[in-house]
Amino acid sequence: MSRHDIRFTGAWRSRLSPDAVYAMLADVGAYPSWWSAFRSVRQTGEGECEVVIRALLPYALTARLTPVVEDPVARVLEASVDGDIAGSVRWTIDPDEHEGCVARFAEHVTVRKAALRLWMPLARPFFHLNHAAAMGSGRRGLAARAPQVHQVHQVHQAR
Repeated sequence: MSRHDIRFTGAWRSRLSPDAVYAMLADVGAYPSWWSAFRSVRQTGEGECEVVIRALLPYALTARLTPVVEDPVARVLEASVDGDIAGSVRWTIDPDEHEGCVARFAEHVTVRKAALRLWMPLARPFFHLNHAAAMGSGRRGLAARAPQVHQVHQVHQAR
């Protein structure tokens, strides 16, 4: 792993059914309507889209998401990411032991945007904070659509 690589993991808990949460996360085109960090989503090909993401810091990331796994039975979503960041993002949605589900995400990306690569050694904590803000906006947006949703934890690891 290079100094430009970042890994993020976390989970959201919901009283909604695993299938309902899977369907919401699978509909990337609708993200801007409930996930404020997603400024835009533009369809670019069969299942492929370009997203623009911006959270707290004064920069936006543009990336192409290409589905790798879309399994509604196992409730797994995975996409390759290419653009200002490159790598993969994966969601797994599992039934909770009590009711509802837990949606877990894992993201491993390499920062490719030149200005961010330059600052990476010093700004890594800020990138983690920015990612936490972006994920928090998604959790809050999903909660607004389905008030039963709340975040269990969000762990950021840099490797």
